[in-house]
Amino acid sequence: MGIENIGAQLDFFDFGGAVPTIEAPPLQMDPEPAPVPQTEVLFVRNLRAKNYRLTLRRDGVPIATIPARGTEKAARKFVRENADWLSRMQDRHQKQPRMADRWMVGTTLMWRGEMLAIRRAVAGERPQVCLGADVFRVVDLASPDLRPTLESAFKSRARIELTSRTWELAALTKMDVKKVSVRNQRTRWGSCTEGGVISLNWRLILAPSSVSDYVIYHELMHLREMNHSKRFWAAVAEVCPDWEEGEAWLNEHGSYLGL
Repeated sequence: MGIENIGAQLDFFDFGGAVPTIEAPPLQMDPEPAPVPQTEVLFVRNLRAKNYRLTLRRDGVPIATIPARGTEKAARKFVRENADWLSRMQDRHQKQPRMADRWMVGTTLMWRGEMLAIRRAVAGERPQVCLGADVFRVVDLASPDLRPTLESAFKSRARIELTSRTWELAALTKMDVKKVSVRNQRTRWGSCTEGGVISLNWRLILAPSSVSDYVIYHELMHLREMNHSKRFWAAVAEVCPDWEEGEAWLNEHGSYLGL
């Protein structure tokens, strides 16, 4: 899992390995550069970024971030230098288990940290399905895909539960949070700004509560240390002693959550 400080914002990513970065300005170019990896890399300039950065998007597309003072030429050299890392991460990405694209009665998916099958609810006048003890209303049990309906319900619960839990833990740790939002983030579990704005990925509702708590604590401690120094991790360990278990769970099961 790579986590990088970009300007005034810290993003909590899950890329399944140390993410290569290098500080700008760019290094001198080799007279005869090595071949570019046989992979279509998307080069994106980020004016807030301080480092060159290589990551994998959710769909497996490599993203090379070019910092404000950097150049695409230097970014391409950076990609070549990290071709082995990129190849390993792409191979790992292809092998990661993921949730089914379409959800129907009988489909197994991650809910509250458990792999559960979608079941018909036996009671109720309107069509409903169950995931464990939780019941969700649907339009039609015979629908070819229940995913849009269920994800909408998951997001609604996430906005209520994750937001209230963040305020609760903020009060417990005496952190000055200004705003909490729950979003459909594609590459990170959470983020925090220097201004006290915390954003969380709605998919954390699918994880065990101990794991979502870890992510919240992680972002709260960035209000003490806007970096990933030893002091930051000491602060995380102080409020969340089992943080390593939470991070390990996300590394192992994050793909089941759709990230």
